[in-house]
This record gives sequence, structure tokens and C-alpha cells, in this order.
Amino acid sequence: MTTLSIHNPADGELIIALPADDAESVAAKTAAARAAQPAWAALPLERRMACVRKFREGVVRDLEQLATTMTRETGKPIRMSRNELNGLLPRIDFFLAETEAAIAAETVFDEGGMKEQIQHAPLGLVANISAWNYPWFVGCNVILPALLAGNAVLYKPSEYATLTGLEIARLLDEAGVPRAVMVTLVGGGEVGTALLEQNVDGVFFTGSHATGKRIAKALAGRLVKLQLELGGKDPTYVCEDADPKAAAESLADGAMYNTGQSCCSVERIYVHEKIHAAFVAAFVEAVRSMRRGDPMNDDTYIGAVTRAPQLDVLESQVEDAIAKGAHLVAGGERRIGAGNWFDPTVLVNVDHTMDVMREESFGPVIGIQKVVDDAEAVRLMNDTRYGLTAGVYTRDEQRARALLAQVNAGSVYWNCCDRVSPRLPWSGMGDSGIGLTLSKYGIQAFTRPKAWHLRTQ
Repeated sequence: MTTLSIHNPADGELIIALPADDAESVAAKTAAARAAQPAWAALPLERRMACVRKFREGVVRDLEQLATTMTRETGKPIRMSRNELNGLLPRIDFFLAETEAAIAAETVFDEGGMKEQIQHAPLGLVANISAWNYPWFVGCNVILPALLAGNAVLYKPSEYATLTGLEIARLLDEAGVPRAVMVTLVGGGEVGTALLEQNVDGVFFTGSHATGKRIAKALAGRLVKLQLELGGKDPTYVCEDADPKAAAESLADGAMYNTGQSCCSVERIYVHEKIHAAFVAAFVEAVRSMRRGDPMNDDTYIGAVTRAPQLDVLESQVEDAIAKGAHLVAGGERRIGAGNWFDPTVLVNVDHTMDVMREESFGPVIGIQKVVDDAEAVRLMNDTRYGLTAGVYTRDEQRARALLAQVNAGSVYWNCCDRVSPRLPWSGMGDSGIGLTLSKYGIQAFTRPKAWHLRTQ
């Protein structure tokens, strides 16, 4: 029997070794889920919604235990784990409030004895390969609307957040979702590969661009719905009329929250030359005030880096930038000793010859570049293969709207950053992926429209 070992990234200690799935068990669970899905879809929507309401009650009841589990296996500071779970509740409420209308049959024509309707039928069997950085948000963005729409779900949480994935499955089981309808697969990349070989009706992946490309290649030639939520190199421009201190404090949080391990973290900042010096001073002050330490401490802001290999990426980006003329004004080093630790890092005098301004960092590293005007800022913001989020800080809303209209990004922000709303679609352009979650469109993503032509005799 194969096992999956789970370690605490803060100290390297083994938490547990779990029995893992293999190709045979993945195939068996897929067959059971396929057989169970029609009965689940046939239930009245209110029955499925009742299960999700009970799931929400379980999250509230067990919140502290769930936060502790997430912090131990990902290194996320405990207060941010609590924030994620508390932030999940309004997302659940949104799905409960909006699903009925989103998937209701629509009559689009009724005249002369002919009626035309659109039915939103469930896809059927959905594969969800999920991420570790926000396992409750990312997992439930797929699992909950998929279940509510009448699908069965094969859920493979990241091997770096498997215990959290099992907790999601436990609470759904306790809430009344049949185990064959909500199936959790335990393991690493080989289990994900086995899942992609199964007869499924949709594949929903959240993770790196490299893995997303491999999934797309694996599904090439198969007529399976594919949705990829991938990375970003999210830019923000600070105009000369912005308050440099307020913008710096907001963007420092946007760059360093969750130790910089968010797909929508601010990853590169462009500042008008007139306020560049004041902005950098305030930004460095904000970063240096962020407390680093044991993720289980309530006052810790910077936790451990979840994946040890990412330390090499961060170190390489810093070394590359300095070699090409960047100036290190804060951090820049990994910590020696147990666990995966990297100091919050700020680089200035950066440009687009440097990896730190072009390749996803996914850690507590940020480059700040001086620009002379709006045109240069927009050109640099669009000089990327990614297109997830982008932001502008200015006192002038019309200026912000005009600038953001020119930027290639799925979500844009004025005087804010690193924000996701269940009411708005979450999508990307370019190498940030295809498809979307959240909003009413994210609910409908788990259905296929079926056209009905109905003539009375």
C-alpha cells in the first residue's frame, strides 16, 4: 500500500502518513460516483441545499479545529486560517441564495403554440484537482456549486493540503451528501494523472501554469469540459496623486498576505516617479513591521512557505535581480534551520529584464519599479503572459477606469487589491487560465444548456 506523508512546513516535522489512492482505487471510485450521480441530480434542489446548509453549520461549529489543521499542514498563520474559514461563510450563503435562479429553466419564446426553453442540466461527473494555498476557498468554489447543480465530484486536494481536503469531505458526509457523490482522492501527481484518465464530464484545476498545461495536453483529443485557474504576475500602478503611505500599506498587505502565496497577490508595483521615494519608504516600513514566527501564534503575519522547492525559486529571483542591477532594501534570504522560511523581500531599481518582474514569485518577494507616466505604466503592466488581476491607486476614478480598461486582466481594482467577491466572476486571460468560478456564471459552469423545442398539439 502506498502512503502520503504530510509534514509541517514550519518545522519539517511529520504530521501523519496517510494511505494513498492508486490507479485501481481511482477507477473504482470513479465508477461508483458515476453510478451515484443520477440519483443525486434527481433530488429536489432544496434537498441538496439542505446538505450545504448543514455543511456550513459544521464549518462554524468546528472552525478552530479546521483552522489549526490548515495551519499545521500549510504554514498559513492561524489568524489567516480563521479568516479563510470565516470568509468562506458568505460564499456558501451566495451559492445557497443564487443557485436556484442560476440553474432554473428559462422560457425564451412562447408564441403560436411553440415554446422554447433552456434547461441547465448538470455536467454529470466532475473532477476537481485543487490547490493548497486557499484550500477551503478554492475547493469549495468548485465543490459546492457542482453539488448544488446535481453533479458528483471526484476531489483531489493538493498533497500539501490533504488533511483539509479530508475535513471538507467529512463535513459534507455528515451533512448528508452521499460518499459516492463527493469522493476524495488522496495522493500526489500520480493520483491526479490517474484521475485524468477516467471517464469524467469536466475537469476543474487550480494551480500552477506548468501543471495546467500538462492537464490540457493530457485531455487533448477528448471532448471534456476543461477549466484552468492558473497563476498570475499581478501588477499595480500607483499614480502621483495617490497618498503614498496609504497605498504602500495597502499594497504591502496585498503582496505579503498569506506569505505572498496567493494567485492574486500583488507581484509587481509601478510607482510614478514623483512619489516613488515616499512610497518605497512607507512600503519598507510596513513590511518590516510584519511579525514573523510560529504560524500558530495569533500575532504572526508572515508564516512558513508551504512548498520547500519554492525557496529555490525565490532565492533565484532575488539573485538574478541583484546581478542585473536591482537594489535590495528589505529581506532577501531564506532562513537556515528547520522549516521553509523566507524573509519578506523588497527590491527596487528593477526592470523587465529580471525574473522577479516577469515570472510568478508566489512568495514574500516584490519588485517596485519607477515610471514616468501613465503610458509607461500601462505598457509595463501588459508586458506579461499572465492576466489575472491588476490595480490602480489614484484619487481620480475616471482616470483609474481609463487606465484599467487598457490592462489585460480578468479582475481589476481601484484603490484596493488582493480581493475576491463571490458576486463577481473569477477568471483570467492569457496564461492565467480559461473558464471561471464564482458569480452566477460560476454556478452555471457546472451545467450544460439543453435546448427544448415544445409544440402543443
